[in-house]
Order: sequence, then C-alpha cells, then structure tokens
Amino acid sequence: MSIWKKQADLKAINALNDGRANGVLGIRISEIGDDFIRAELLVEPRTHQPFGLLHGGVSCVLAETLGSIGGYLTCDEEHNIVGVDINATHMNSVRSGKVIGTARPLKLGRRMQFWAIDIETEDGRPVCVARLSAAVVPNAPKT
Repeated sequence: MSIWKKQADLKAINALNDGRANGVLGIRISEIGDDFIRAELLVEPRTHQPFGLLHGGVSCVLAETLGSIGGYLTCDEEHNIVGVDINATHMNSVRSGKVIGTARPLKLGRRMQFWAIDIETEDGRPVCVARLSAAVVPNAPKT
C-alpha cells in the first residue's frame, strides 16, 4: 500500500529541481516505490571535495533532498515539510561512478516526520547513512 498522498511524477519533480542546489549537483530522482524514494548522483569533479572524493556535504544534500521530497509527497494539500535536523555518518569514500540514495520513512506524524536515508555505490557498498527530522507545517498563505 502506498504512503503517498500527492501524485508523484518523476519528470515534474526533476524539472522543479533544475537550477536549484540539488539540480545543480546533478541529483535526479530515479524511482518512487510504495514506501521509498530513490535518487542517483554522478560522482564527478563538481561533487568532489579538494582531495577528489565525494564531498560529505553533497551526501547531506542528497539525503535532505530525498527526505524532503518524500515528506512533501506524504503531506496533504494543506501542509508542507521543512527539514529541522539532519545527521549523517560517512562510512566509505567514493572517487567516481554513481551513488544511489534511498529514503524510507521511520515515522510519519502529524507534526513531525523522520526519514532514514541510505546512500550506496552501484554495487551496494555503503557510503553514508543519514536521518532527517522534518516539521510538517501549514502552507504559507497565497498572496
């Protein structure tokens, strides 16, 4: 059974992110299952830190992107989601290739949501595990 309350359209979600931090870094939502959301990121010079490894902050952007989009899709039309805390543990370094992030909800409450995000290499080697805490807030009034 699907957890999503809003229609999930990969093309529209990716287009919305173009020109923003996650789009500039090359994060692309690749799959939305019944209870997870997945994205891919190419590890290349624009995502490296000075020593040629995937920048830990980029892993955090990937994690928050997945948790935030997932959270948004689980909110009703009167609410939105904002991240309030992210915790990330970097387990292995990556120099090149692709990483894949998968987010699943730990709890979908009326006021708070908690998401677990696993980032792995294409062959399944763990890169980063993260947890996002997000507040469910009313939509801003339309002006």
